[in-house]
Amino acid sequence: MQFGVILEPQHLAMYFEGTVVAFQLLIACLIVGGALALPLSLMRVSDKRWLSAPVWLFTYVIRGTPLLIQLYIIYYGIAQLDWIQARWNDVWPWTAFKSAFFCAVLAFAINTCAYTVEMLAGAIRDTSAGEIEAAQAMGMSRRQTVWRIVLPSALRRTLPAYSNEVIMMLHSTSLASAVPAVLDITGAARAIYSKFYLPFEAFITAGLIYLTLTFTLVGLFRLAEGRWLAYLQPRPH
Repeated sequence: MQFGVILEPQHLAMYFEGTVVAFQLLIACLIVGGALALPLSLMRVSDKRWLSAPVWLFTYVIRGTPLLIQLYIIYYGIAQLDWIQARWNDVWPWTAFKSAFFCAVLAFAINTCAYTVEMLAGAIRDTSAGEIEAAQAMGMSRRQTVWRIVLPSALRRTLPAYSNEVIMMLHSTSLASAVPAVLDITGAARAIYSKFYLPFEAFITAGLIYLTLTFTLVGLFRLAEGRWLAYLQPRPH
């Protein structure tokens, strides 16, 4: 093992840069995907077929296809269309497709949105009838009941499942290295491997970084669950 090469300042800086990029990808896709998932989850549980059916189709297609394929379709497919390239210098939002980082964020955001929609829709359906009846007894309208009672309750109960989704998206950011000009953690390891032919040292280091980030996220979500899901814990008699 030649970990001395990994510990050289320029290579540590490369891994640090890759970690920052992976973290930026994760935060950006979670914000965009989460913002889209809230209204889509309400559409998913709607009694109106013209609202729920398109969302079902969206989640079915996205969850049924590999994330890497979705990334390739956006970067090598949509972003390379002549119609978009003719406009990506001066017409928004096509200007964003010039950025490989944007294409990666878009693919990750769409993917995590589909999974989050199904998790949140399931939690909405499982909302206790007692909570809804209590809101109605207080005179709340249907909209007030959804936004003040149903949705906050569903968000709290989705937290354990959503923590797994966040961790999976962290690991999925390793696919960003398949897009040129995006140097994430895996991309840094691949660059060191191609230069020094040190596969074990390069990728073991990348794995340790992902492991550290994963344990950090797990700890943060446990704190969040302890705060917002304490009422679900069994009480000592």
